Amino acid sequence: MTNKKTSLAATKTTLGRSGFHQPNKHCGPLAAVILLLGALQLQVFVPTVVAESSTDGKSGGTRPWSVQVDKVDPGDVGLDPSFGTAIYENLLEELTTTEQFKQVFRSGDRNANDVPGLLILKTAVQKYTPGSETRRAVTTVSGATKLNVRVQLVTREGQVVQEHVVDGNVRFIGGNLRATHNLAHNVAAILKRSTLPEQADLVPEQETGKMSK
Repeated sequence: MTNKKTSLAATKTTLGRSGFHQPNKHCGPLAAVILLLGALQLQVFVPTVVAESSTDGKSGGTRPWSVQVDKVDPGDVGLDPSFGTAIYENLLEELTTTEQFKQVFRSGDRNANDVPGLLILKTAVQKYTPGSETRRAVTTVSGATKLNVRVQLVTREGQVVQEHVVDGNVRFIGGNLRATHNLAHNVAAILKRSTLPEQADLVPEQETGKMSK
């Protein structure tokens, strides 16, 4: 009788333990699947958020500016016409190379008329020393070709966004016209380092866009 009671108690204990562990056998794999799915969702979600944030940081949420390059104002310094043309062409090339602006337009290009966020680059020659290529080849202390210009970025309405005074010289070996390339390179570099305002921050003005004296 005692053996029967002991056997019955052992059977109940075994069944009780089996019943206790039975739900865990089913819940274990299910919990693992849930955890796996959660990990996969996290892996998919996090890179997406980082990528979007990185893109927003680069664009700043603003539309990029475009620029139209005006013909060079030679001033009253006796600038050779070929220098004015060379400065203009080099500015177009250098500004395109920097990729600071969405589009770079020539003066008078009608395609720029309907472009939003357009700035106009005005260049006025203030000083010009012709120099001598021959003298530069002989000595390093004379014969330099020197250019000094004032550049302005203005809106269509004439509001000045940026203004800089820039030099472009050829002091040693090189043709006189190389000063125009150096000048355009320096202008593009200065504009590249400068921070353009957001378009929404500029209030249109009624005045026409002539360079201020």
